[in-house]
Amino acid sequence: MATSSMQDIKRRIKSVNSTEHITNAMKLVSAGKLRKAKATFEKTNENFHYITHSIAEIFNNSSDVPKQYLLGNREIKTTCYIIVTSCKGLCGGFNTNIIKEAEQEILADWEKPMIVAIGTKGKEYFEKRGYDIYSEYLAPPESISFLETQKMSKPIIEMYNEGKIDEVVLIYTSFISSLEQEVKNVTLLPFDIEHDPEIMKLDKAVEYEPSVEAVFNYLVPKYVEMMIYAAVVESATCEHAARRMAMENATDNAREMLDSLSLYYNRARQSAITDEIIEIVAGSEAQK
Repeated sequence: MATSSMQDIKRRIKSVNSTEHITNAMKLVSAGKLRKAKATFEKTNENFHYITHSIAEIFNNSSDVPKQYLLGNREIKTTCYIIVTSCKGLCGGFNTNIIKEAEQEILADWEKPMIVAIGTKGKEYFEKRGYDIYSEYLAPPESISFLETQKMSKPIIEMYNEGKIDEVVLIYTSFISSLEQEVKNVTLLPFDIEHDPEIMKLDKAVEYEPSVEAVFNYLVPKYVEMMIYAAVVESATCEHAARRMAMENATDNAREMLDSLSLYYNRARQSAITDEIIEIVAGSEAQK
């Protein structure tokens, strides 16, 4: 019985040891990808703030902003949800948190939503539950280029301008640190104007050529494109951070399990040796 128990423990040790090697390797790969994705995210963030600051300046220095882009200009009936998830698993609660937030928003919506799925996990989840997926982008987030985000945002802006949708909501994961990520829910359109005291108020009237409307009609698509691209890049950074953390935890758990199994194996081995000694002693005494 002891021999059989020792063999079972040895098999488990071998299996857990193999798992530990895999999770540790995946942790190292994710750490390398995280460094690269973080560098791209930081560069993108600089451009993103330049665009949003330009739009904020127009908001704060002009009373001629086109009404179609402002909150309250129309009744919000149909909402387009852009949901950014990953294409792979093994990243802890990364996808679960995004899907949970998106589902809460969708269930609170009276009208039938329009879903744009970036990443297979979100697409598969909502498709199984009978939701219509307007468009899908199933390439890994880190491989989606700015040109592709331009293509995916163009029909969304056109539908908003034509009145087919009344609101555009972006749901993605925001990068706080390598150890912390947070799901964000951002309304891209329409804008809710809040005069920011940090934005400089110009003393002189500003003239826009050819007009404020023309400038804004140019800036809004750029804003939406940048927001989607920035969200995809940031989400990819969060995915690698979450996967690195998940694989690190899995590796630590495997090592703890190996320590416990080694202890059980040594106890079983010691018990087997003790049984053999007892049998030898009992045999020698029987011969006397």
